[in-house]
Amino acid sequence: MKIVIAPDSFKDSLSAQGVADAIALGLAQVWPDAQLVKCPMADGGEGTVESVLAACEGQLRRNNVRGPLGTTVDAAWGWLPQSLTAIIEMAEASGLQLVPPGQRDACISSTFGTGELIRAALDAGAQRVILAIGGSATNDGGAGAMQALGVKLLDAQGETLAPGGLALTQLARIDLSDIDPRLAQVRFDIAADVNNPLCGPHGASAIFGPQKGATPAQVEQLDRALGHFAELCAQVLVKDVRDEPGSGAAGGLGFAAKAFLGAQFKAGVEVVAELVGLAEAVKSADLVITGEGRFDAQTLRGKTPFGVARIARHHGVPVIVIAGTLGEGYQALYEHGIDAAFALASGPMTLEQACADAPRLLRERASDIARIWQIAARKA
Repeated sequence: MKIVIAPDSFKDSLSAQGVADAIALGLAQVWPDAQLVKCPMADGGEGTVESVLAACEGQLRRNNVRGPLGTTVDAAWGWLPQSLTAIIEMAEASGLQLVPPGQRDACISSTFGTGELIRAALDAGAQRVILAIGGSATNDGGAGAMQALGVKLLDAQGETLAPGGLALTQLARIDLSDIDPRLAQVRFDIAADVNNPLCGPHGASAIFGPQKGATPAQVEQLDRALGHFAELCAQVLVKDVRDEPGSGAAGGLGFAAKAFLGAQFKAGVEVVAELVGLAEAVKSADLVITGEGRFDAQTLRGKTPFGVARIARHHGVPVIVIAGTLGEGYQALYEHGIDAAFALASGPMTLEQACADAPRLLRERASDIARIWQIAARKA
């Protein structure tokens, strides 16, 4: 029997690799002779680099770059030498987790450090760059990242703009004369799990600005600033991508990547699945087990279990989910390739207890699933 284990990470508890390892141990207790194939997954957010490197035996590299508020941070990124592919999690350089809650300021936070990571990938000889753009602390439309790559953003006096999205209201001219020429030779893919446009009621500022520290008044100011930025970009680049799906991802970094780098938007889980060879593993499997911390109706928006189920369904392989919690509307996933779902908790417990006991709980639920499968097989 062949079982593919393809979970996402359980936030604040276990990495995707840790989840896969625990599930495999539980299955092996009941099926000691089964072929267990571990494919740790991600959907373009936190853990994407770790999941890809675990499956592809790539290299973890580190660079000191400018963090979202200007202080130096140590940022990791992934390198696949055989394909000359760089995997960059923008959250490593420009992520919300780098800024304490009381210091979060969507008006001044910058993606400059993400641009520095792209430049490091170019220095390594990258021919393809995958930008995983979940978890940002920024709302600058990707302006900072483009500045790090040589784009000059100037005010009416010809001075360089200050960092952050609000400064874009002062933008008067975009100068591309010093943009890194190597960018034109590189394929860029955006891996994300949101499809918001750049501006408007469903745009970057309105939907994601508040969690990054923006007040209602600042949300309106930032939305206007990003619209102004998009207008001037359209004049210089002769294309306008502000309304395309994904342009609002990561505070508008999706917009800049599309507009300046020609990046293609893809669901993050699809990008990771391609890199780890999930489809090839699944097509000869008897069962797929996936999972995430919270499994609910939001999973339909492109999160890992949904993406894994789409691939498995194509090959006629059943899918079972093990989740930290089963939230409202999770049953909707039964129409999209999920066959059954189980929560971890074995009784009343706090979130802290569940996180601490996750390895044991995962082993137990996986073992229980295997036993149920055995009963069904005997009755068949």
